[in-house]
Amino acid sequence: MNFRLETAPERTSARAGVITTAHGEIQTPIFMPVGTVGSVKAVHFRELREDVKAQIILGNTYHLYLRPGMEILHKAGGLHKFIGWERPILTDSGGFQVFSLAANRKLKEEGAWFRSHIDGSKHLFTPEKTVDIQRIIGSDIMMALDECTPGTADLQYARRSLDLTQRWLLRGWKHFNETEPLYGYSQTFFPIVQGCVYPELRREAAKFVADLGAEGNAIGGLAVGEPTEKMYEMIEVVNEILPADRPRYLMGVGTPANILEAIDRGVDMMDCVMPTRNGRNGMLFTRNGIMNMRNKKWADDFSPLDPGGPCEIDEVYSKAYVRHLFITQEILAMQIASIHNLAFYLWLVGEARKHIIAGDFPEWKREMVDNVTRRL
Repeated sequence: MNFRLETAPERTSARAGVITTAHGEIQTPIFMPVGTVGSVKAVHFRELREDVKAQIILGNTYHLYLRPGMEILHKAGGLHKFIGWERPILTDSGGFQVFSLAANRKLKEEGAWFRSHIDGSKHLFTPEKTVDIQRIIGSDIMMALDECTPGTADLQYARRSLDLTQRWLLRGWKHFNETEPLYGYSQTFFPIVQGCVYPELRREAAKFVADLGAEGNAIGGLAVGEPTEKMYEMIEVVNEILPADRPRYLMGVGTPANILEAIDRGVDMMDCVMPTRNGRNGMLFTRNGIMNMRNKKWADDFSPLDPGGPCEIDEVYSKAYVRHLFITQEILAMQIASIHNLAFYLWLVGEARKHIIAGDFPEWKREMVDNVTRRL
């Protein structure tokens, strides 16, 4: 993987760059749609390419490991071939999913024991095994196994958690460097900075990660219960230390405003289920604010969904029609909303990139944050 910065931060820490992988280029800052089990919910890959203009999607190691399983993915020649997606893929190591299974997992020095949410079967993820699994998946960018510390953890717990994550990281990094890709193209390994909401732990973790010299780095354990301002503070603390010539990936964040604030603080890559999950529940993000499509106020509003919006469907469907689809529980409602929201998110980071290059990002961001947080 190669990362080329196209701008030097001046009035802001925001950067524009290009990541080059074996499956194509990614212009940063970038938002990555979440394709947990090898699909982005309710969105066809043709729509991801043409309407959403996704440059990279995510797969999840935990879910893909359980279904369809490694034997199937290996026979298929990796996830790209299995799903018919020719562009880059990033895989989460499954650390967050194991974290979310609090009642059904146990963390030990060897790794994370957990029970499948599907059939209750018992499994072990070690730092080495998650590298092997991601080799079989064939993702362009793979993540280290970590413990995602709760945002409300006390300092003592956060200390123990970070120590474990860092010991796991050294094992995963060693195994990554001792193994080879399976499908004839290179893969990249991103360490993850943890440390909860404690600046001293975050600084230590960022230094630990930076010293490895990986091709890119991730910031984890945020947007998991801590106050938003504390999240922004931790991003600033970490990005003061992570190398500027490597991409920085903020995991699992967030709202449009969160994304703009993260970009302003030097983040290059982001992902979140919010555009599709909220879309399926009738929430649409637009350049002028947030719409709840179940509200009666849209019942006789025949204006386009988002006039002049970034996606063709913004002009094709009216607010009244999309509300009707949600009220009648038509599957098409979820499809339209998911495509619209993802297209908006990709448009948002694309516009941020343009304004970073133009040099007026701070002014544009201030106005846009006001717009995207407004309730319509």
